[in-house]
Amino acid sequence: MSDIIDCEYTVQGDGPPLFLIHGIGAARNTWAKALPELTPHYTVITYDLRGHGASPLPKGEFGLDELVNDLERLRERTGFEDAHFAGHSLGGMIGPAYALRYPDRVLSLGLLSTAAFRTEDDSAKVWGVVKAMEDKGIPQILPTLTDRWFTDDFIANHGDVVERRLQQVIGTDPDIFMNVFRIYAGTEMAPWLHEVMAPSLVLTGENDGGCNPRLNRQIEAALPDSDLVIMDGYKHSLLLEAGDQVARHLHAFINEIS
Repeated sequence: MSDIIDCEYTVQGDGPPLFLIHGIGAARNTWAKALPELTPHYTVITYDLRGHGASPLPKGEFGLDELVNDLERLRERTGFEDAHFAGHSLGGMIGPAYALRYPDRVLSLGLLSTAAFRTEDDSAKVWGVVKAMEDKGIPQILPTLTDRWFTDDFIANHGDVVERRLQQVIGTDPDIFMNVFRIYAGTEMAPWLHEVMAPSLVLTGENDGGCNPRLNRQIEAALPDSDLVIMDGYKHSLLLEAGDQVARHLHAFINEIS
């Protein structure tokens, strides 16, 4: 288990605080397309998870609890008593886990492209990806992830964005990448989601294989106070393809509950 890490972060915009939590092998720049829609309304805090982007490398293995600890440290450092939180993929697990531990700190949650209520088959598939990476190496498996993350149209027209995302993964320390992928594969929120009382937006892409509408409907049903948005046609990399649309959904949701 690792000590708490002081993660690198950026504060932009004006209004109520909104913490944004990125996913596996990404960094705070994953929110670039969303920020213009959010910074007029919120003080937006983006940060790099431990071992990602510019944040320090932890010593040894870590779990979801440590990622929650880092987020609480960040909240303390920024000085906000309570805030809105939204996370993508693994970030969509860190947010609810944080809300479970610190319910008084959380005004609302965004669970974006995340997973819970996985069947045995769902779990086998995600652990299969982990095993393939362990056996063959991360760069060798990345091409198969490209098709899971991006729509064909986006791959055809925005090859530069896709390539930057792949290079970002390859540039992430492989031990860190595998550590967070195992957290993502092994976390099951089903036993405790019903205890998360914060108003929650559950959002995913219609064609997201691992974080599909079937699982997200169950997430939405389990959360006591939640709305569900399925974005037509999109896959897993919603923030890179349609970050502006995701941000508009998030802002509309927060507006509605405020």
